[in-house]
Amino acid sequence: MRRRDRHLIVAALAVIALVTLACTVRFWPREPLAASISSSTAVFDRHGRLLRLTLARDEQYRLWTSLDDVSPEFLEALLLHEDQHFYRHFGFNPFSLVRATFSSYLGGPRIGGSTITMQLARLKYELNTRTIPGKLHQILRAMQLELCYSKQELLEAHINLMPYGGNVQGVGAASLIYFDKSANRLDLAQSLSLVLIPQSPSRRSPRGTVREPLELGEARQRLFTRWLGHHPEASTLAEQLAQPLELNAVAALPFEAPHYTEHLLREHRTKRVSPSSASQDKRHIIASSLDLPMQQRSERVLKAYVAQHRSVGIHNAAALIVDYRDMTVRALIGSADFGSARIEGQVDGTAAKRSPGSALKPFIYALAIDQGLIHPLSVLKDAPTSFGPFSPENFDGRFVGPITASDALSRSRNIPAIALSSRLANPNFYQLLKSAGVADMASEQHYGLALALGGGEVTMQEAATLYAMLANRGVLSPLNFFSDTSRTSGPRLLSEEASFMTLAMLRTARPGELQIRKAGNVYPLWKTGTSWGFRDAWTAGVLGPYVIVVWVGNFDGQGNPAFVGIEAAAPLFFRLVDSIAASEPRLYEPSFRQPPRLEKVEICTASGDLPNAECPKTTTTWYIPGVSPMRVSQLHRRVWIDERTGAQACPPYDPAHTRSEIFEFWPTDLLQLFAQAGMPRRRPPPSSDCQRDVQSGTAPSITSPVIAASYTIRIAHLGKDSIPLSANADSEVRRLHWFIDESYVGTSAPSVALGWKPQTSGRYLVRAIDDRGRVDTRELRVELVM
Repeated sequence: MRRRDRHLIVAALAVIALVTLACTVRFWPREPLAASISSSTAVFDRHGRLLRLTLARDEQYRLWTSLDDVSPEFLEALLLHEDQHFYRHFGFNPFSLVRATFSSYLGGPRIGGSTITMQLARLKYELNTRTIPGKLHQILRAMQLELCYSKQELLEAHINLMPYGGNVQGVGAASLIYFDKSANRLDLAQSLSLVLIPQSPSRRSPRGTVREPLELGEARQRLFTRWLGHHPEASTLAEQLAQPLELNAVAALPFEAPHYTEHLLREHRTKRVSPSSASQDKRHIIASSLDLPMQQRSERVLKAYVAQHRSVGIHNAAALIVDYRDMTVRALIGSADFGSARIEGQVDGTAAKRSPGSALKPFIYALAIDQGLIHPLSVLKDAPTSFGPFSPENFDGRFVGPITASDALSRSRNIPAIALSSRLANPNFYQLLKSAGVADMASEQHYGLALALGGGEVTMQEAATLYAMLANRGVLSPLNFFSDTSRTSGPRLLSEEASFMTLAMLRTARPGELQIRKAGNVYPLWKTGTSWGFRDAWTAGVLGPYVIVVWVGNFDGQGNPAFVGIEAAAPLFFRLVDSIAASEPRLYEPSFRQPPRLEKVEICTASGDLPNAECPKTTTTWYIPGVSPMRVSQLHRRVWIDERTGAQACPPYDPAHTRSEIFEFWPTDLLQLFAQAGMPRRRPPPSSDCQRDVQSGTAPSITSPVIAASYTIRIAHLGKDSIPLSANADSEVRRLHWFIDESYVGTSAPSVALGWKPQTSGRYLVRAIDDRGRVDTRELRVELVM
């Protein structure tokens, strides 16, 4: 031995002795072995299937696994083969070393003399043990480890550093990669194989083949023979052990649900437990909520849909499926192709902020139900309407006139939704979205009423949370990405009754079909959305226990006329619906149960109000007692006509010269829409002088000036610029009289504007009085600017 080598050995011995002494008397901080060995992270689906195995910091596949999570047969076979005296020696076995030396240098077979602790020292400290100084250094390090750590800690560290070929280390990673199972589920044959591969990883680990290498099979049979000496009862497994095993190659590692697993790994990195935690062996395991079969089926459906519609410019889509019972995410597809740079496939579309178009309108209607503005069959007005400077239109550019709330929602009419949104208070639509956790919203004034039409942006995950709130009867809960955590219930944002009625309003036929059709045993409930400029097409809805959200578009925001919710997103939504229904034939609707406070009432079909004696047709609707708006219908009225004059008769009615007829008394703006549609309504005959004082029917409804709007006039134009005064009125009304405060302004016909020129700024009270004496008022604010 050279002098330099002797000096190195003495120095190493002195350092190790000092460290060992310090460790023994506990004034040196003893770092846990697990903390010094980096680990991969394994992501599993809800059924224990591997989704992803990451590389450790040193680019190795090494999944830290505790002794409790390893098959007992593996541990026993390891000690039998490697170190039978592990629990009795102090780091090295002199008899084994002497035997190995004589065998290796006197012409015998090369055999190992290193104990498990010595092997651990070589692997942990990356020692070169092919020289005598290196071997002595290894022995000293092994003794140090024995002094500083328990046998359990040493054995646990060893099984996590065992080399399995390439960049695979440790039994935890090897069992997942080669056998697609966790280490605690290894059978005897697999356990013996994983004990033997580290002896010669280059020759015994699989290389792109499913059959085990010949050398590994022969070595396994020899070890099994030794095993029988301790377990003769295992002889019944001899025939099974003689069969070649099937092993996976490293290249076959799964890379499932990449957007989903990336999200989990980011969350995991920010919430990782301390290495000193009692559950440190679990800190590298993520038990996710994903359902891998559902994920794979949904991916196939989405990719096939995109491939079939490339001719119309559809190249990308995203989908999200959530089980609202526990709020677990069951499937998440962030893009049509994760590996495609052309569509920016690595962007997670479910977490991207996009305009939802009309996809969130159901929540406006739910709030309106809760605030007593409507019930499902309330008749709303789809007519040209201005909301201050905002004059919205419908997607098709047309107006349908009177329409029930259910039809207005299912047909996505803009005017009724905006009119309802303008009447909401405490909370309004903006406040609901904020309370539901929609992030990064600008101020309420920034959006105005356009928020009802998708003026704000939400993510698919936020939209799924909102729809799950409906299904959970108005109770908000966050999405849950982990199978080992329970659902967290948040605040109630909607009543149980409003949630139930809104879901019922969403039950409509599929695109292109006239009848509502079940998917399996349940009805899909759904709503579409199309953003401004045809940038985003959405469909969101509920199927049994699942919330499904679908998006079609481009991540760069480029528009396409094909990106219409009903045409681009809804067909994909229903393909996913059919896929789920086919795989779960016993699907049911856990949310669709009638709330106890909800009742049904008979209403007049045409007006949505309680039927009067003249209503010709009735139906039933849900309503909330004491909340839903209920009044007697005034639409159908019996009119007595003097046959001699054609005007309304005066009482007492002369049977010889009078007859009665039922007329519909629609507001004048709706009468104009009926006429434009080629369906003019009969108007009642003019009133006689004796009818002028009768206060029946509907009062006028001022449409201009607009509620809560300020009108701005330049000082130079004061007395020149006019503000339009307009109101709708009952069909029998011929004239409206206008007053500003107490001053008479003029007379106009219903729905015809009368101009008023203010002379100064300030607040004014506008009154419209019809020729029956009925009145409507509106506050008007005028401001002057330079």
